[in-house]
Amino acid sequence: MGLFGFGKKKHNDDDDEAEAKAKDAEAKDEAADSGAQDNSVDNDEAVAEDSEGATSEDGQADSDEEEAETIKDHKVPDEPSEAYPERGELYGPWDIDEEEAPDYDEYLDMGAYYLPFMPGIELRVKANRASGQVLGCTISYKTSSLEIEALAAPKTLGLWDGVSEDLLAANPKASQEPGIFGTEIKLPVVVKGGKKLITRIVGVDGPRWMLRGIFSGRAATHPESPETKALNQFFSDIVVDRGEEPLAPRDLIPMHAPVSPEERRKADEAAAAADKDGKDHKIPKRIKGPFVADQQTEVQTTISRGPMFSELR
Repeated sequence: MGLFGFGKKKHNDDDDEAEAKAKDAEAKDEAADSGAQDNSVDNDEAVAEDSEGATSEDGQADSDEEEAETIKDHKVPDEPSEAYPERGELYGPWDIDEEEAPDYDEYLDMGAYYLPFMPGIELRVKANRASGQVLGCTISYKTSSLEIEALAAPKTLGLWDGVSEDLLAANPKASQEPGIFGTEIKLPVVVKGGKKLITRIVGVDGPRWMLRGIFSGRAATHPESPETKALNQFFSDIVVDRGEEPLAPRDLIPMHAPVSPEERRKADEAAAAADKDGKDHKIPKRIKGPFVADQQTEVQTTISRGPMFSELR
């Protein structure tokens, strides 16, 4: 999915082996063609046809195997369900400390979570106008959008069941149904001009956190559309960094302005140089303290579009 190619570090050896196999197969095909040059025209055509068929089948098998190896840790369930099993093992969103989490070196660092990059998306950061504190972000893709928030949760209990019950109780027109990420909420909202839109709200519980996604546009109403599948995959590939600061359940996990992979590398290099020189070099990482977001602000930012992801600095 991502233009940055997450997870490449985990599969370099497999890619080299697949490339070596492909070269061996190509060499054998060339040898077979060379040995068949003295045969009749009919035999030449038969050998060429057989060789082409074998190469096609072998190449397809290698391609399928390589693709399966590349994406095996990054996928979403095929069918809707009331539960979302095997999160953290087969499916995301992921916790930063989980062994099966994708390589997020090339992700955009938002503090509370790391975002994968996907061609064609736009990113809008939601912040408190008075304080400038970052409260969340919205991803726009074609006619759809996805608003993302990470909330603190208890150590032993999930948060989504309670949050979804509150949404249903507060909104008589809301409904729940099985979804790709477990039970999800369909909530109609009225925007400026009196137009009514359907939003799809999902929540995934992780270790001491819950990641909430609010989908709108075709990603909320057309389950089989490419936009829906792309944003489902994007949401699943997010890596959450809960941090160690004490937070009450349902507090937003503190965020900061986007930090690009290149900026992180430069900061790490500066920190390493400062340590070598014996200087006290501190790099701001996370804003302290809980934040509270307004539900109305969530809906408004969900349907807004912003600057290009790649333009953020």
